[in-house]
Amino acid sequence: MVLGSDLRRANGRGVAAAVVLVFAAALTACDDSGGRSTTVPTPSVEKSTSAQPSAAAPSDPAAAEKEIKRNWEKFFDPAVPQNDKQAVLENGDRMTKVLQGFNGDKRGQQVQAKVEKVEFTSPTDANVTYSLTLKGATALPGASGTAVEQDGTWKVSVKTLCALVQLSGNESPGPGC
Repeated sequence: MVLGSDLRRANGRGVAAAVVLVFAAALTACDDSGGRSTTVPTPSVEKSTSAQPSAAAPSDPAAAEKEIKRNWEKFFDPAVPQNDKQAVLENGDRMTKVLQGFNGDKRGQQVQAKVEKVEFTSPTDANVTYSLTLKGATALPGASGTAVEQDGTWKVSVKTLCALVQLSGNESPGPGC
């Protein structure tokens, strides 16, 4: 599924527009050019489809799935401090400015995620289907992203965060993307 494809649905336009504004604020915080595009891209995160089911999963798929869900929900939890979010984001130490912009925006403090499905594509990669909510209302249902195992922890992938930030319409998602 293409991120933002549900933005065209009439019943979710207001909430979806608010989510786009959240990511616009994150991008503005790290974009040196200050430029804006008038079109909103509909980025997607490429899903991997190459592994055999038996070779595609980590040694303990149930534990890995539980950790992915917990870490995705932590990453998108407004109450979680930035350092804790960086710990569950791939290359989190390089994504500081994007996270500062996101965490510093009032609307960003109202966005949460609910993981609906995890499909392992290798022992260290997974496709994740999730929904983003804004103030409890579903803004991006059935969004696609990826999780990666890095340094022994399952994390939200950088390409997932960058795809979400691109929803703001800016040319560059910022440092780290």
